[in-house]
Amino acid sequence: MQIAIVGLAGSGKTTVFNTLTRGHAQTGGYGGMELHVGTVKVPDERLDRLAEIFKPKKIVHADVTYFDLPAPPASTEGRVGTEELPADQLARLREADALLHVVRAFEDPNVPHADGSVDAWRDLERLDLEFILADLSVMEKRLERLKASGHHGTAAERDANDREMALLGRLHAPLAAGRPLRDEVIDSEEEKSIRGFRFLTQKPVLVLVNVGEADLPREAEIVAGIVSRYEHESALVDALSAKIEMELGELEPEEAAVFMEELGLKESSLDRVIRLSYRLLGLISFLTAGPDEVRAWPIPGGSNAVDAAGAIHTDLAHGFIRAEVVPYEDLLALKTMAESRKHGKLRSEGKTYLVHDGDVVEILFSK
Repeated sequence: MQIAIVGLAGSGKTTVFNTLTRGHAQTGGYGGMELHVGTVKVPDERLDRLAEIFKPKKIVHADVTYFDLPAPPASTEGRVGTEELPADQLARLREADALLHVVRAFEDPNVPHADGSVDAWRDLERLDLEFILADLSVMEKRLERLKASGHHGTAAERDANDREMALLGRLHAPLAAGRPLRDEVIDSEEEKSIRGFRFLTQKPVLVLVNVGEADLPREAEIVAGIVSRYEHESALVDALSAKIEMELGELEPEEAAVFMEELGLKESSLDRVIRLSYRLLGLISFLTAGPDEVRAWPIPGGSNAVDAAGAIHTDLAHGFIRAEVVPYEDLLALKTMAESRKHGKLRSEGKTYLVHDGDVVEILFSK
């Protein structure tokens, strides 16, 4: 699962990328055309606690891949121009499963804002508008082709064209009114028919407000201010100071703890943002535990036991017999699967069982 980091030039999005991935991509280039990719582990203290019990040879975290796209250049009309990104970069953006939208809220005389002032809400709306315009362009081109071909082909093909035109016509109205597609109700069949377009405004989005050190005590207030105005579906809002987080990442743990205390920070925002990114993708983790490894397995929320088996290996899904399931908290308290079974906490579940986040699962299957 991949999340595209987007933002206007000077927003600090590459610094955010470096912070999340412990990378060293060059910053300050105001939209250089290099693409940066990095994968990070999703923090999960449950794995460490289970490792204390099972003493495994290795611990395997779930992960999220981030890629940092170039900032859209200014268009000839004075707007931001997603249409002026190279075709391969725009295609990569459309391939993302979700967006992490970095919005600047920090003052820095060494990094002047292109508009001469810092206004997080203005910048958020500006790039959102570009994504709406990009989707409108794709949608309108498709509608034109459908109108041109609507009277040709077999009866079944004409009927399919009519259904697609009706759906795109319905979705065009909110887009034209400035609303993202993620706010619209789209059923599973409709979703299948438009999946290939990879509309940008249909993707879940995490708005990450990049604040300065002076505003760290006001993070919650700043986030609440954006949340109250950004009333969209499949959208989360959080804040961090990318510069401070990057500095923390360069310190030894003891030094970082002292620095955080001086700044009045109870925890690093970094882990929280990674967990929110994971949640944004609609993922949960089921766990496996044993002497070989303790591992978190990412699956979409609402997955059943066979889906979980398939996440481990397709052979387990094909030969699925049953799943032995114990909640993490119960296994932590009782220490072993045997004790969990003895106390009635380990259950045998069939194919249709809906897996919960934190379930510790063992799959029984026929070879």
